[in-house]
Amino acid sequence: MKFNRTLQSLFSSFAVSLLLIFIAASIAAAQWQKQTIETKASLRGLSVVNEKVIWASGTGGTFLLTIDGGKNWTVGKVPDADKLDFRDVEAFDAKTAYLLSIGEGENSRIYKTNDGGQSWKLQFKNTNPKAFFDAFAFWDKTHGIAMSDPVDGKYLLIETKDGETWNVIDNNKSPRAKEGEAAFAASGTCLITQGKSNVYLVSGGTDARVFYSNARGLAWIASETPIVKGTAGSGIFSIAMLNKRQGVIVGGNYEKPDEINNNAAFTTASGITWTLGKGLSGYRSGVTYIDKNTLIAVGASGSDLSTDDGRNWKNLDKGNYNAVQAKGKKAIWAVGANGLVAKYSFK
Repeated sequence: MKFNRTLQSLFSSFAVSLLLIFIAASIAAAQWQKQTIETKASLRGLSVVNEKVIWASGTGGTFLLTIDGGKNWTVGKVPDADKLDFRDVEAFDAKTAYLLSIGEGENSRIYKTNDGGQSWKLQFKNTNPKAFFDAFAFWDKTHGIAMSDPVDGKYLLIETKDGETWNVIDNNKSPRAKEGEAAFAASGTCLITQGKSNVYLVSGGTDARVFYSNARGLAWIASETPIVKGTAGSGIFSIAMLNKRQGVIVGGNYEKPDEINNNAAFTTASGITWTLGKGLSGYRSGVTYIDKNTLIAVGASGSDLSTDDGRNWKNLDKGNYNAVQAKGKKAIWAVGANGLVAKYSFK
């Protein structure tokens, strides 16, 4: 009996060792696969429609499109937009996509294509000299919302209800922004939609808050968070919601990309309250849920993966990423500086 127990113990230990080796090998095999694309544009806009269709956008009026999961890429430029920086792209299929460019005055614009980028229609050109648009988001193909940094103390919001025209949203029921508080046009994810009517906006600078509306931007609640704040380069840079209650925010200080303090937080209360998380390897400008337990966060100092809902993180690399988005484990993409486009694969 003693011999059998010893044998069983040895076998159990051997099995555990094999399992640990298998897990370690699987993690090691998972990696970013950089794409070969003929562009040097700085890319910050990213929209993963499905496993086949991915759009991206960036400086020099640039947009990118693949319809075969990255085997081939189309690199194009919006006519007469060479000086524009498209920081956000929202796409719905291989034909339909919107682009948002940032900047003061007329540099903030929205374009739309219905033919896969062969032609673009200018839908919105900002005429408010105080406005600086950062991002936009959509509930469906024809209903969307876009945001500017605060104008006269409040975030300026516009909406479309037909996918063609954009109009200013009444912000009388919006909380006032604090002096020096604004949003970061870093990854197109400082503004997101969720469900049929929810929308989230995150801020940085003198404060790091989450603004939540369940009325498509007509009324808002502002919530404090534990994310680092107080300087022009610090705050929340990205938000992702798994469902109407569970979500994550990431950020830090982009002027100190390797700092690891107070750069992630989580909510299980629809963004009303936030709990500080730990483990990210530095400042992060983008975060996405892959499934209910798996997240990837990216930034100028690299990328991190969590497989236990953000309780623990593993650093993946030290690449220079700006944005990340996923539609399941077979469609995980990131973009970054100098034309960087990469796909993450679980082997």
